[in-house]
Amino acid sequence: MAYYYDRLTAMDNTFLLSETPTTPMHVSAIEIFEVGPLRTGSGGIDIGRVRAAYAGALPRMPRYRQKLSWIPIEHRPVWVDDPDFNLDYHVRHVSLPRPGGEEELRRVASRIIANHLDRHRPLWEVWVVEGMAHDRFAIIAKTHHCMLDGVAGVEMAQVLLSPSREAEIAEAEPWTPRPIPTPQELLRDEAWRYASLPFRALRGLRELRGEATDLRAEIDTRVEALREFFTTASSKSSDTPINGPLSPHRRFDWLSLPLSDVKAVRRKMGCTVNDVVLTTVAGACREYLLDRDVELDELVFRASIPVSMRAEDDHDRVGNRVSNWFVDLHVAEPDPARRLRAIRTETERLKASRQAVGMEMMMAAAEFAPSGMLALGTGFASGPVNLIVTNIPGPHFPLYMLGSRLLAIIPEVPLLQNLGLGIALMSYDGQIFWGLTGDYNLMPDLEGFVAMIEGSFAQLAKQAGVETAAGERSESLRAALLPEAPGA
Repeated sequence: MAYYYDRLTAMDNTFLLSETPTTPMHVSAIEIFEVGPLRTGSGGIDIGRVRAAYAGALPRMPRYRQKLSWIPIEHRPVWVDDPDFNLDYHVRHVSLPRPGGEEELRRVASRIIANHLDRHRPLWEVWVVEGMAHDRFAIIAKTHHCMLDGVAGVEMAQVLLSPSREAEIAEAEPWTPRPIPTPQELLRDEAWRYASLPFRALRGLRELRGEATDLRAEIDTRVEALREFFTTASSKSSDTPINGPLSPHRRFDWLSLPLSDVKAVRRKMGCTVNDVVLTTVAGACREYLLDRDVELDELVFRASIPVSMRAEDDHDRVGNRVSNWFVDLHVAEPDPARRLRAIRTETERLKASRQAVGMEMMMAAAEFAPSGMLALGTGFASGPVNLIVTNIPGPHFPLYMLGSRLLAIIPEVPLLQNLGLGIALMSYDGQIFWGLTGDYNLMPDLEGFVAMIEGSFAQLAKQAGVETAAGERSESLRAALLPEAPGA
């Protein structure tokens, strides 16, 4: 049998190169389920059935049985099949001190999120957490960012989930790992790849000519997008209390907002859901910084906003197809409505300028750069920002795993160097769930910041004339963690 491997893209490799002892680069999600038919006779969770479900899903997730290998000299990573793959290592089973509530789950999640994945194995883990009160259990899933982006992660997660409570699990299929190439074979293939570079560049130009209605205008647009990207990325944001050297430890917290409330504000204000989210984050950041006596008038406070670059026919591909916007959050503006209009103006300008294409072009060029040069550019590519905010669309209907209903899904985004706060959002079944990751030292009062998020949205909704339940902390998460009211 011929050997097999799959080369990481420059973007995927960037997430590997960005990882340090204090910045693990995996994305995570906490899924909260009703116990349902997964209850065992002793009151625990049937981990055997959960592992069987993962075993049956693995043929649809081939990357999950692959590990990293390295091209000699260049030290470029590739994916190869793991001949020692062991599902029991990846699907783990733990328990909270019974009866576990929000605080216990937050502590366990914070510890799990802070730990690095083992690079000698496939880069994912799933922790099944039992011991929760009120017939709930949780799954904490970790996957290295070099394997997938947020959109791909949602699609991968749904491999194990179904809109039907009665869906059957697939049986595990026999699997034979494909031979791993020798270092000599990898080096020979890499030499051939570099030799064929001029031909592939010519083919890419032909494809662009075929796709573009006006080739000159398209080239001009791309050059301008690249210029704007480098101009913004080479500027500087201000130092704030949430920025600085990171510790190896994390805090994690969450909240949720009704999606109908967010959409009602969007309609009233004539903007996008993402504009509402960014304005809400900006209001919370403003209050947080003012509480720490930060002078806001001259502050340059930016958020990095991942932007999906996936085409309509590209949704079954793993890996990363993402670029970035760098958005000024206008935290000096005290009026929520004016702050939203300023953010909306900026996001509309970014859409028109196609700034995200600039980073995509830079990553395309980096496909032919040595890993050493790519490592030097990783900090530059992350941009001059103070925090990360990512918003991932999810399904707007209930999902089930082995008959157990998924009640909440809380995403987590990794922190980059000097960024002590990351905010990830995901919509699911009528709610927007917020996951907030904070450095343990830089964000010692993360719970207070969560309350500021809720207060900021309530202020914005009030100005928009929208009546909401904001301020009644995380009602959908309370429903996920507490029993239904009698008679419900």
